[in-house]
Amino acid sequence: MRKLTASNIVYAISQLDRDVCYNYVSPRTKGIIKIESVQLPEGPIRIKRWVPSKEETEASAKVEPISSELIWRVANAFIPEHPINIDRVLGASYNTRSVLEALLAHTPEFYFCYPGRIENIGPVSSVKSGHKHLIWKPNAPHEIGQIQRAETSIVISEIPTLEATYDALVLPHEIQDVHLDINIQRRHAQIQIALYFIGRQLNFRTWIAQNDKGIVYNNKRIGEYEGIVHSLKDENLLKSFDDAVQAALMIDCIWFKNGKLMPAVMEVEHTTGVTSGLSRMKNFKDRFPPFPTRYVVVAPDEDREKVVQEANKPQFRDLDTRYFPYSAVEELYVLCQRRRLRGITEEFLDCYMEPVLQAV
Repeated sequence: MRKLTASNIVYAISQLDRDVCYNYVSPRTKGIIKIESVQLPEGPIRIKRWVPSKEETEASAKVEPISSELIWRVANAFIPEHPINIDRVLGASYNTRSVLEALLAHTPEFYFCYPGRIENIGPVSSVKSGHKHLIWKPNAPHEIGQIQRAETSIVISEIPTLEATYDALVLPHEIQDVHLDINIQRRHAQIQIALYFIGRQLNFRTWIAQNDKGIVYNNKRIGEYEGIVHSLKDENLLKSFDDAVQAALMIDCIWFKNGKLMPAVMEVEHTTGVTSGLSRMKNFKDRFPPFPTRYVVVAPDEDREKVVQEANKPQFRDLDTRYFPYSAVEELYVLCQRRRLRGITEEFLDCYMEPVLQAV
C-alpha cells in the first residue's frame, strides 16, 4: 500500500499556482488563501489569508506558516481511499489546519467527500449523514487547482476501536419529559454521565442541572456521586452573584476546579434545539463578571452545522462557543475509563472541543 509522506504533500502544494487565490473547502468559511512560499522537501509552507468582506487585503495580511509537524500529522493519517476528517486528526491544534485542508483539496489526488457515519443509540445502530472529509485517491487524479467532490458509499465509525459502555440508568418519573421519546432522554443522560466521569478523572467538580440530579446510575442517584456540586451558592466563584447562580441552575453541566477555575460550561443538546442551550449559557454569562471559561454545546455529530449556524448568530457570538461532538465525548470518556488519565492540563480538552466562531 502506498504511504503518504510530508514530502508528498509539500511537493503537491508546491505545484499550485502562487498567483492564484484559493477558497476554503466549506463555502461557509469566509476568506481566501494565497501561497507565499514552499520549502521543500517537508515544509514549512507559508501562506497569507484574509477576508475581503471585512475589508481585509492581501497587503495587510500577515504571513503564517503551516509547520512540518502539522503536515506530518496529516500525512500519517491518510491511506488510499479512506476518508479523513482533518479536524478530528488535529483536534483544536494548529490554527492553519483548515488552510492545509483547502490547499490539499486543490491538488490532484485529494477530493472532499461526505461519508456516512454510524451512530449507536442503545441496541440500535443507524447510518447518519456524515461530515466533510478529505479522501486521498492517488489512482484517480483530478485537474490541479480545482476542488472536486468524490461520491462515496463508505460508512465510518469515528471511534472504531473504542466503545463507550454505560451501566444501568434510570430516569425517575418526576424528571421525565412526556414530550420526548424515553430513548432520547436516556441518551441525554448518558452524555451527562460521561461528562461527569471525564471531569472526575481530570480532578474537576461537576454541577449537574438541578432537575437532573435524580437520575439513577448504577443504582445510585447522580447527585450522590463524589465530586458532584450540591449547591452553586457554596461555590467560591459564584457565592457573591445570586443572579448568576439562578441562571446556572438549569445548565446541564459545569466543571469547577480548585475553587478558583471553571474549565467549562456545557449544554447537552440532543433534540431540544441548540438555541435553548445557548440562551441559558448567555443568560449565565451576562450575570457573571468576565471570567475565562469555555462555553460548550455538546451535541450529536450530525448536528455540527446547526451548532455552527446558531452559535454565530449575533446574540451568541460573545460566547465564543465550542462544539463537543458526542463521538469526542465518548472517545475521551473511554480514555478516562481505560487509561486513568493523570497529570494533564485542562488545555487537553481543547483537542476535543472545536471553536465554531466564524470571521464576520
